[in-house]
Amino acid sequence: MNNLGRIGSLMLLSSSAAAAAIPVAAADRQPTVIELFTSQGCSSCPPANANLIKISNRKDVLALSFSVTYWDYLGWKDTYGKPEFTERQVTYEPALRQPGPYTPQMVVNGSATVVGNSLLEIESLLAEASPLEGPALAFNQDRIEVGAGAGNADVWLVRYDPRVEAVPVARGENGGATLQHTHVVRRLDRIGAWDGSKASFTLPKPEIGLKTAVLVQRANGGKIIASITD
Repeated sequence: MNNLGRIGSLMLLSSSAAAAAIPVAAADRQPTVIELFTSQGCSSCPPANANLIKISNRKDVLALSFSVTYWDYLGWKDTYGKPEFTERQVTYEPALRQPGPYTPQMVVNGSATVVGNSLLEIESLLAEASPLEGPALAFNQDRIEVGAGAGNADVWLVRYDPRVEAVPVARGENGGATLQHTHVVRRLDRIGAWDGSKASFTLPKPEIGLKTAVLVQRANGGKIIASITD
């Protein structure tokens, strides 16, 4: 083989190695977290629920649906709503420069927001999201292992139902309709504080039918810097 042939072969091998490395890096990337704040008592929310269903099966996305409670007075109490979910949304709004909570709102990695009714805008926001640069995370039996990294953050446990569920609504703005939901959050707990050093946190026992996610997030509704789900 002449020199030109050798150079061509080396270039081909180099290109093949680079191409092979791309899927490995993508597989190691922690999922982008998108949170939908929704309510069964909000007539604008069903399209956003449908959009979350469409993106929920993406491997690079951790989709979470939080049902808020502030529309319950309209005649229908959200069957999944909890005050702590409303509190989570309210905590986000100052840093996101929102005048107050609204539905349907989607928040990406705790640092960007969009109205949940436009799938095009949601996908654009997901495409613009930077990879999470926080500590490595790993499940270890009944614990979550958090690697070393920069700064301080809260560690959140999320338990959610990955199924698509249909809920008939009897009253309120969606009275008579059956609404579909997926990745509905059933439990949200702050399980500890991370100071940048390697740490391990105990997880409560698994709940039948629910998946477990852990988020490492800057305090007071700050940026999500690490995520994992089983």
